[in-house]
Amino acid sequence: MELMGEIWRYVRVRKKFWLVPVLLMLLVFGGLIVLTQGSPVAPFIYSLF
Repeated sequence: MELMGEIWRYVRVRKKFWLVPVLLMLLVFGGLIVLTQGSPVAPFIYSLF
C-alpha cells in the first residue's frame, strides 16, 4: 500500500494525471491474469478476447 501512496503523491505533485488511466488499466489486466491462473472462470475470461 505504501507503493500506491508514493505513486499517487508523484502523480499529484508532478501533475501527471494522464498516468491514472494507464495505471488503472494495468491493474485491471493484472487482475484478469490472476483470475485466469487455474480458475474455473478462465474459459469465460478467454472468450472476452
